[in-house]
Amino acid sequence: MKNVIVSTCLFGIPCRYDGKSVVDETLIQKISAVCHPIPFCPEVYGGLTTPRDPAERIGDKVISNRGKDVTREYMRGAKECLRLAKMMGCQYALLKSRSPSCGKGTIYDGTFSGKVTEGDGVTAEILMKNGIKVFDSDHVEELLFALTNEE
Repeated sequence: MKNVIVSTCLFGIPCRYDGKSVVDETLIQKISAVCHPIPFCPEVYGGLTTPRDPAERIGDKVISNRGKDVTREYMRGAKECLRLAKMMGCQYALLKSRSPSCGKGTIYDGTFSGKVTEGDGVTAEILMKNGIKVFDSDHVEELLFALTNEE
């Protein structure tokens, strides 16, 4: 079975900005049946606390709802995620959708209004630039298909 980076919050660890998780027992069972999940939270590894102020990506920056630039912490966590993925031979990642760190394809738009825009989180972007196939938590079935149909 392949090693796959998985956002820690999806596995029930309360590491999100609000101190909560988004655990889905069915997701855990499905993922664990076809791969070795390697939970990782880029925000925590980047040095941010739990809980923490919500942040959204605006261009190349990640800014908290209080106006603090947290880009450096997000980038540090993204680079650590890439380092772990390479060390563990991961070709895939399953990340939390719409996150300024983990979102793939769509992220919150920077207005803190719940609106989304096209774009990727910093971790998703770095992983993809380095050849790792990223799926977000809204596309678990696509990841499962890729894992079970790969030669």
